[in-house]
Amino acid sequence: MSGENRRRQKAFDEEAISAGNFGLEIDHDQVERETAALLAKMTPAQLRNEIRGRQPRPIDGLFYAGGDESLGLAPWKMVDGPRGARSGTATAFPVAIARAATFDMDLERRIGLAIGLEVAARGGNVLLAPTINLLRHPGWGRAQETYSEDPHHTGAMGFAFISGAQNHVLTSPKHFALNNLENTRFELSAEIDPRSLHEVYLSHFKRCVVGAQAASVMSAYNKVNNTFCGEHPELLDEILRGDWGFRGFVESDWFLGARSTAPSLNAGLDIEMPAPFRFADDKLDEAEASGEVEAATIVRNAGRSVHQKLAWKLGDDEVAGKRRPDATVVECDEHVALAREAARKSIVLLKNEGRILPLDANAGLSIAVVGDLANFENLGDRGSSMVTPSAVSKPLEAIEQAVGSCKIEFFGSYVELSRLAEFDLAIVVAGLTYKDEGEFIPTAQQDAEDETEFARGGDRAGLELPLEQRDLIERAALAANQTIVVLEGGSAIIMRDWIDSVDAVLMSWYGGQQGGAALADILFGEASPSGRLPVSIPRDMDHFMAWDVTSLSVHHDLMPGYRWLDQHGHAAEFPFGFGLGYTEFEIDDLRVERVGKVFECTVHVRNTGARSGATIVQLYVGHENSRVARAGKELKGFGRVELEPGESVDLEIEIADDDLRFYNVQADDGPDWELEACDYFLRVGLSSADLPLSSCWKFAEGQWKSS
Repeated sequence: MSGENRRRQKAFDEEAISAGNFGLEIDHDQVERETAALLAKMTPAQLRNEIRGRQPRPIDGLFYAGGDESLGLAPWKMVDGPRGARSGTATAFPVAIARAATFDMDLERRIGLAIGLEVAARGGNVLLAPTINLLRHPGWGRAQETYSEDPHHTGAMGFAFISGAQNHVLTSPKHFALNNLENTRFELSAEIDPRSLHEVYLSHFKRCVVGAQAASVMSAYNKVNNTFCGEHPELLDEILRGDWGFRGFVESDWFLGARSTAPSLNAGLDIEMPAPFRFADDKLDEAEASGEVEAATIVRNAGRSVHQKLAWKLGDDEVAGKRRPDATVVECDEHVALAREAARKSIVLLKNEGRILPLDANAGLSIAVVGDLANFENLGDRGSSMVTPSAVSKPLEAIEQAVGSCKIEFFGSYVELSRLAEFDLAIVVAGLTYKDEGEFIPTAQQDAEDETEFARGGDRAGLELPLEQRDLIERAALAANQTIVVLEGGSAIIMRDWIDSVDAVLMSWYGGQQGGAALADILFGEASPSGRLPVSIPRDMDHFMAWDVTSLSVHHDLMPGYRWLDQHGHAAEFPFGFGLGYTEFEIDDLRVERVGKVFECTVHVRNTGARSGATIVQLYVGHENSRVARAGKELKGFGRVELEPGESVDLEIEIADDDLRFYNVQADDGPDWELEACDYFLRVGLSSADLPLSSCWKFAEGQWKSS
């Protein structure tokens, strides 16, 4: 079939993804006039009330801030989080890094829609999500909360989530900025140069703030270049408001997010959460009396909160002109099905020796299911992102429900496994839990909570499985005829010690309340695996940058993730963007055209296998003859393609000139974004290490030319 007549698909349909995002409909100039009129009527006490939370603990899962009935101003009612509404029971979706493995922006938009709707149904109006801190190192304890080691990928998924959620509530992407080490987050300083800051660690925030019009932003606990983020004028004022034109409000992270009174207020921290400490009346009185804070600053910061209340048509039970949804939408059948779809699409098949997968549920196989995690509700972190569903599908029960004539027997983690030789194969469920990684919960808080529900969490000092989990896999592989390993966890797991002794490996992440059912769908061929890695899995911990979970100062540069591995000549065990399936895909016929200030790239994708399935086409850009340091390649576009056997499609990926600029700190008129005169290589493939198609373009004297 000729290129002109083939079916075409856009990799990113901005109009469709943005549909219904109330933030895009606001006339901020008109709202500014209304805000000024209301501020002129407010007393100092009313103004102060708008810049602080009301109580240290949530009420029905809601954290309140501001609000004045006499003025017609409803309070903010803030709710976590990144994988579901943390208010009563709610749909528990897979963690964000699992959803990132789908590379499916439409799916992430629908998840944003669902979570936003459930937050609204619980009475909330601000969703404290998404987490979009770049995964600098896979050992970060909260890796599961964010999307990716790549800024373009992170920005795209965050854009989609915000666009969906802001159909119903305001969102607050977090943590601004460079919050990517957990154990020392309250004191750590992220050291970074301006170019790395703008190109790598802020570009995804910019896309969410400018492109998706995120309504608010949460600041981070840590310092950047030795200044706390909550009192950082460059971040909160110069960049966020000055460069990006942000019209929303900035709230602190909880308790220790505001470390001062005057510096925080002056820098542009608008609301202290969850209760007044630095912004308490006595502190404000002292700061105003000393001249450190002007009354106009209180008016300004309060005005940013008031502005969004008017812009979003906030009422006690109304957001964005919509009444509070009925509670029946929470964990409705549609949302539970969506959670299963997300979990199914997130699973990454890393190894499939001899095509052992998929299994035939009616082949009369004898299957041993091994490991305590197979019978455990492993939803991930139990910190601020924790969600409580009414029911959880666990791997063991889902496998038992999926089989027809197969025999199933369960073996715990600490039993003798010699009997595995009696079975056709063993499915070993191993990995991590909230005890191994997650939000760091200080000892004092642990002491105050039920110790069966809370644990230390925090960063991972190493990337291997805990010793007992490695031992479980090795014992099972030694005894079993064939071994399939299912890994649960929130980031990269090094497998070098045991990968060669097993037949198949699936990365199932923390799959949410439908994770078990989704796993069974994949194991028994109800769906083909289509997840792709959003994080590189190295062969050795030393192949990444130095990692010290006790560090108080961490250097950041242009090269996180696969960029670092490329720069240092290390091949990943499993590269960024990698994943197998039960069918095969072929890509060819790359065509690149210039249309205005955009590259329009089209690639032909065909399912050459015998089963339906999906693949992720990825476009990277590299450079030659550049006068500045560059990554070997950078992801600049991707698209998910789902095809029946023999079906094909022309996938269209666009790259704007603005996506190719670098941040020139030495520009004549001050730092600015420059489209450099050099050679640009557009490379297309199915993972960061498999890029067979390329097109070279030269930019010189303001003109593009194919070469």
